[in-house]
Amino acid sequence: MVKIGNIVLGDFPLLLAPMEDVSDPPFRAVCKQGGADLMYTEFISSEGLIRDAAKSRQKLDIFEYERPVGIQLFGGDVGNMVQSAEIATAANPDLIDINYGCPVKAVACRGAGAALLQDIPKMVKMTEAIVKCTPLPVTVKTRLGWDESTKNITEVAERLQDIGIKALSIHGRTRVQMYKGSADWTLIGEIKNNPRITIPIFGNGDIDSPEKALEYKNRYGVDGIMIGRASIGNPWVFSQIKHFMKTGAHAPLPSIEERVEVVKRHLDFSIKWKGDRLGILEMRRHYSNYFRGIPNFKPIRTKLVESLSLEEIYSTLDGVTEMYTQELVVA
Repeated sequence: MVKIGNIVLGDFPLLLAPMEDVSDPPFRAVCKQGGADLMYTEFISSEGLIRDAAKSRQKLDIFEYERPVGIQLFGGDVGNMVQSAEIATAANPDLIDINYGCPVKAVACRGAGAALLQDIPKMVKMTEAIVKCTPLPVTVKTRLGWDESTKNITEVAERLQDIGIKALSIHGRTRVQMYKGSADWTLIGEIKNNPRITIPIFGNGDIDSPEKALEYKNRYGVDGIMIGRASIGNPWVFSQIKHFMKTGAHAPLPSIEERVEVVKRHLDFSIKWKGDRLGILEMRRHYSNYFRGIPNFKPIRTKLVESLSLEEIYSTLDGVTEMYTQELVVA
């Protein structure tokens, strides 16, 4: 049974990775319904929280149906990170997660995210200060290292465990790799099998099928898997993986009708969270992903993204069900 502090997650939990502009409350809602065991907010700037920036504050929104859910923070200043962790704790999540893995220039070049992989003493100092300032479990998401010559994840895992983190998620690439090439899970497996390591170790990177999830579970012995990009437009990936692990057979792919119903639920959550206009606008980025593989979808997408009327969007979605009655085959 995998536990993070007092949070019980089951025998082999599947985690939804924090993704900027993706893993907001509406998306998390459909992923929870799709079988995710633990989810995280989009990563939140510590400086934004301290400045009381509206966008950062809104990312603190969590709902009871999401639990367990963690708030993920990033920043390059120890004091600001502590202050933001205190603000995040007041929002009453189940845990606080620290991002030491984001590779994008806007984050890493400011000394945050994956940049801390170049300064392990500062990473340890920052993490210890956050562990001490909050009563919640603190977890970390990071990468193998900055580049091929500095894969220091073993030192990172041991030192962060020693100062009190309760779980570690590892993306199987370096910062320099960004999202290119294939994720290397070899070191992730070595961390999990390190006799010094007693906290849960979650692997992340390139899990895009039930077969791969089961293969990596068995090969590397991780406590669970974190799924990011494979969940976009595919929130049922979690239940599909669970079904395959339990039965050895694939669950049926969602029908067009089922897919449309999930899109409607996602849209409804989006409107409830952001209001009619903004909820509709922010949903536009998701339509192509949900209907990936449907032939001749472009004119339908155009209607969906051009409309500001919920009634029209629902009508267009109902038309999708009527037009495509055959079972969806994902390209």
